[in-house]
Parts: sequence; C-alpha cells; structure tokens
Amino acid sequence: MVGVIDSGGAVDDLAGGRLFLPDGTWVAARPDLLGHGTAVAGVIRRGVPGVQIVHAQVFQDRPVTTAIQVAGALDWLAGRKADVICLSLGLAADRAPLRRAALAAVAAGRIVVAAAPARGGPCYPAAYPGVIAATGDARCGWDGLSVLAGGVIGAWCGSPEQGGAGQGGASLAAARVAGHLAARIASGAGFADGAAARDALAGAARFHGPECRGCA
Repeated sequence: MVGVIDSGGAVDDLAGGRLFLPDGTWVAARPDLLGHGTAVAGVIRRGVPGVQIVHAQVFQDRPVTTAIQVAGALDWLAGRKADVICLSLGLAADRAPLRRAALAAVAAGRIVVAAAPARGGPCYPAAYPGVIAATGDARCGWDGLSVLAGGVIGAWCGSPEQGGAGQGGASLAAARVAGHLAARIASGAGFADGAAARDALAGAARFHGPECRGCA
C-alpha cells in the first residue's frame, strides 16, 4: 500500500482516505480540487498497476498546508503500515511537529519519499534523516534513476524533454521514486529501512553527478 500525502484523489479513489485540517483534526477525504494528488497517484499506478493507494489529504482549493496537517497525515499512514509514503510537497521551515512525525515514521520502518526541488534551500520533510529526497532529472527516462549531490535521488519528472506537459518537476519525481519502490516491494523485495531502500535505488542509478537543470 502506498500512502499519498497531497490534495486527495478522484471521486472514485477516496475510499478510506482522510482530510487533515489545520487544527489537527480530520474528516473523510474530499475530491481533489487541484488535480495534483490525482496526478501523483497516476504516476505511481503507471509504474505499479493495481497498487492500493490511500490518500491523506492536506490541500484543498489551494496548494497551501501546515506542519500540523502533514504531521497528522504521516502519523496516520505510518500507523496503517503503508509500505511507502509519498509526499510530493515540501515546507520551507523545519517545524517540530513535522520533524517528530517524519522521524517517527522512519524509526517505525516506513519508507518515506519527499520532493526536494533542485533550486532553493532545504525542503522538509525531504531534508530529514532517513527520508528519501527525490527531485526531477531530465536525463532520466521513465525507468531511469540518478544519484545527485547529497544523495538525492533523481528520476523521471514529466519535463518537456521527456515529452511531459503541465505538472512536473520534483513533485512527479517523488511520485516516480515512490513507484519504483512500490514495484520492487510488489515483486517481493524487502527493505530494512529507508536507508536500505535509498541504497537500492542508488545501486540501480544510471547517472551520477551534477544535477540536471531540466526539471525544477
């Protein structure tokens, strides 16, 4: 099972999902108004047809969220023992609730993948220890991977060079990395923790070295 922390999913893809609110409470997930979570789920399913996806919604009509909401989503998906937790998002500030939840998920053996844009400062939770940071690399085809500075994993990101249009960049790269891992798990692979999962991806990487600037 892959947990997606984003803007939710399509009407027929919300079973069992939750919408996390700024006050720390939650309600049943609502349809995706931004299309972002739907796109993320689509990338994951393209790589792993039939995989179960559970949506933990932290955006509604705007791509704005809080550390409390994302922390609640992480806690919930970790408690559900999601094989992979995908966050195609990032917060600019290191907040205590988010740090606690991310490190707790990692300590519980959950594989957490988070978007790390190629430009700008640290992004959270991607910058936390044990979290697999993913960014777009236009050199990578659908099945390709790269290892960039700081151990960041580069992947297909729907860039124009790859024939993509519209949404792309680190968001879709995180989804693609989550899909790579989910496919391996579905095929019987096991990972002791996020570090082992990242090492497996790095071992399969075709490219090593300078970050490709084709994807933001």
